[in-house]
Amino acid sequence: MKTNELIRKLKAAGCWYVKPGKNHDWWWSPITQRMFQVPRHATHDIKPNLLKSISEQSGVKF
Repeated sequence: MKTNELIRKLKAAGCWYVKPGKNHDWWWSPITQRMFQVPRHATHDIKPNLLKSISEQSGVKF
């Protein structure tokens, strides 16, 4: 899954962008009430372990 596809799914689930980080952007999940990081490179593939971690932190299944 590419980062831009991940961002579309996060937005559809109600998550929103909070602020930029050094190499990643910070997002907020209303499902888990937590902030989490998403890689900034829109055209790169996200590795399965990172995708699993983002899924657990955001509460959105991919």
